[in-house]
Formats: sequence, structure tokens, C-alpha cells
Amino acid sequence: MLSSGVLYDERLTAPRSWWSITVLTGISVGLALFPYGLLAALGGLVVGTALAAVGVSAYGSARVRVIGDALVAGEARVPVSALGETHVLDAEEARAWRTHRADPRAYMLLRSYIPTAVRIEVVDPEDPTPYLYLSTRRPRALADALEKARA
Repeated sequence: MLSSGVLYDERLTAPRSWWSITVLTGISVGLALFPYGLLAALGGLVVGTALAAVGVSAYGSARVRVIGDALVAGEARVPVSALGETHVLDAEEARAWRTHRADPRAYMLLRSYIPTAVRIEVVDPEDPTPYLYLSTRRPRALADALEKARA
């Protein structure tokens, strides 16, 4: 449920398979420490799993939000008035815009495990950023929220 003023809110969480990798990382650390004894191996298992989980959680904590008249994407906060046309990108177009069509000046909140995205043009003449590329699982909903924020 979105609170008042929040038109769109999405957390770009890591896929479930990444969480199993955290366990495998912990097991690897535990095995590496096994020659030092069982307690060292168990400690390595716990600490390795915990550190890997913190890394996955931090990477998956990026959020995309439309709040009032601003777009908040990761660390960026851009007024909607500085944004131009929003392009909804399917998986194929998104891949093109994050590879051979990408502009190095663009702001990219990219998550490789999310195949779809939006590309939002920046129309502020004082901003050198040509567009924002935002990974999102619901590109149409984000585009609609930006349109609603402009109104």
C-alpha cells in the first residue's frame, strides 16, 4: 500500500537464487578454515554466510520511487519537471540500451537480473545527463506514475 504522495515504489531485490549463493559462500569459507579446526570452520561458515547475505541485501536494497513531484532512483533525486519522455523498454531494448546504445554520461540504476527497464530523457539544459536508465520489473507502472506526477 502506497502512502499519500507516493505514486510508485519498487525495491530492486536480488533474486532468490542469490540467497542460495550466500550459503555456498559460507560453506566455502568454512571449508577453507577447516584445517584450523571445527570451531574455525563453523565460525567461517557463519561469518561467511552473514557477510555474503549483507552484500546481497545491500545490492538488492536499491529503490525506485515517484514521490510527489520527484523521481528517486537509488542515490539520485530528480524533479519531474527536469524529465522528458519516458520510454518503456522490453528485455531486448533494455539490453541494447545498457550495452551498445548506452551513453557513458547517462545515469544507470542497472540490475542485471531484471530484464526490463525504462529510459527517461533529461530535459534540464544545465544537466549533462542525457537520460536515466532504470531497471524495473514494472516499467509501464513507473511510466504511468511519472505521467501522473507531471499532471
